[in-house]
Amino acid sequence: MREGTGDGASITLDHVGLRRGETDFAFDGDMAAGRITAITGASGAGKSTLLNLIAGFVQPSHGHVRIGGEDMTRLLPGKRPISLIFQEHNLFAHLDLMTNIGLGIDPSLKLTGEERKSVSQALERVGLAGFEKRKPGSLSGGEKQRAAFARSLVRRRPVLLLDEPFAALDPALRADMADLLIDLHRETGNTVVLVTHDHREVERLADDLWRIDGGCVVERQSLRA
Repeated sequence: MREGTGDGASITLDHVGLRRGETDFAFDGDMAAGRITAITGASGAGKSTLLNLIAGFVQPSHGHVRIGGEDMTRLLPGKRPISLIFQEHNLFAHLDLMTNIGLGIDPSLKLTGEERKSVSQALERVGLAGFEKRKPGSLSGGEKQRAAFARSLVRRRPVLLLDEPFAALDPALRADMADLLIDLHRETGNTVVLVTHDHREVERLADDLWRIDGGCVVERQSLRA
């Protein structure tokens, strides 16, 4: 396992199940605190459904989702100790980056001077120093992804969920973002769950691998000690 501060939280899926359309989903297993777990599988296998169950966007019909040993099954996403990064970045086009990232600290944007300083520090950390007044429309795809990482930094949550966050980037930018994810993971020691189709990202990033097929986990593998 890569060195970190040990600030992650374990994730437990305890016989979690639900039915969507014609598919029955059934997930069971533990993701260790402070590790990067890659979720792979064919399109429609259930990767995003698994991530949405952890995040709270989808409620199971039975079973329990625990984070850090605490039952999260019926909690709304905003009440869970998680941050999320998606391919779409989820940045508000009409707001500058200071505001977009500040929303991760306080949705009412009543930020203290120290909190505004933390936003600037996060932007600097991801290579966007001085971008506080820039709006998303003026940014490249890679810069938008860096801004999303900055927002996850200021939230300081023990779990980071990523749903194919690099899929729209060219190979060079994908490599840069993978390096950034590794660096931030080393600093925070958080628990990372990464949905990806890219075997190179699995090899480069993951400590553990879960392969999903037909709505269930068909393989769990430790890739690094």
